[in-house]
Amino acid sequence: MKRLLILCLTFFYAISAYAHKPSDSYLSFVVKDNIVAGQWDIALRDLDFALGLDANGDAEITWGEVRAKHAEIAAYAMSRLQISEQGKTCPLLVTEHLVDDHTDGAYAVLRFTAQCTAPIQILQVHYNLFFDIDPQHKGLLRLDYLGNSSTAIFSPEKASQEFTLKQVSKLQQFLDYAREGVWHIWIGFDHILFLLALLLPAVVFRQGEKWQAVTAFKPAFWSVLKIVTAFTLAHSITLTLATLGVISLPSRWVESTIAASVVIAALNNIYPLFRERRWIMAFAFGLIHGFGFASVLTDLGLPQGALALALVGFNLGVEGGQLAIVSVFLPLAFALRYSWLYQRFILFGGSIVIAVLAAIWLAERAFDMKILGF
Repeated sequence: MKRLLILCLTFFYAISAYAHKPSDSYLSFVVKDNIVAGQWDIALRDLDFALGLDANGDAEITWGEVRAKHAEIAAYAMSRLQISEQGKTCPLLVTEHLVDDHTDGAYAVLRFTAQCTAPIQILQVHYNLFFDIDPQHKGLLRLDYLGNSSTAIFSPEKASQEFTLKQVSKLQQFLDYAREGVWHIWIGFDHILFLLALLLPAVVFRQGEKWQAVTAFKPAFWSVLKIVTAFTLAHSITLTLATLGVISLPSRWVESTIAASVVIAALNNIYPLFRERRWIMAFAFGLIHGFGFASVLTDLGLPQGALALALVGFNLGVEGGQLAIVSVFLPLAFALRYSWLYQRFILFGGSIVIAVLAAIWLAERAFDMKILGF
């Protein structure tokens, strides 16, 4: 019991380390012969945290302040990116500094080249920007070679990756995007917390003011199936519409609403409003979560020649990652459903922890601030 308690507390602490506004940078490589032409978009808010761009402390970063730090920005960024060809480092040279607006704010844009000693066949990339100060940071790469695109996401766990340059088949593009979909749901703690908050009561039912364990697996299974199906259908709709450019919403509004959905789903386990109709909540908020998935897919870059394959592959990857989580959760929850540990500590206490963390997350995203110190 004590070990399980420590394990649960460690899990929630680990989740809390990720409970702030996501930080991403966007890399694009165009490879030809022995040259890599690159562009790197890095959020000014992240650079300000690392380098202190706001010289006068007025909470506004001007072009003049960014320009004064060009050399420092270039040195900081390029020291955290390494490009090699079969083990031989290709020197990086910054050729241009720009500023661009993304949906979540202004970004510094570094254009650079990497010149290798021989035509590139196997490209190795090592990326560790901001990993020392923000373990949630991700680098999203789009690599173009001979008219074909491939993608990758760098994280502290996947800081070094290797790419064999060759003609990419449509099947490989499909599998690449499916893999990124699985990876995104597994590192998307807001989506995981929302789903877990909805699933926690699946193995119990409300009788008066108390939770009672279900007596058979079938009711729990059908409850989970309705929630997962509703969530999947909803986010698939908006993922498709947003990716195709039919609907567009501001990133901060979407991310803040996703955090709010986690709060509401968790509080519903303490003060039930939807009771056995949690699938309605899953569908309603799933529409917003779809916009969050779409932002990642759009930032990865979509190959125009295989747009449908990339979209379907990413979505199926998200569903596969989601089902993997559910397949682990449901048997464990069903086995523990009668215990005090589940009904009081995991269901009630876990919901409180999720609600508090998501509330902090909501404040950070809505007001573009950082409350947690990690």
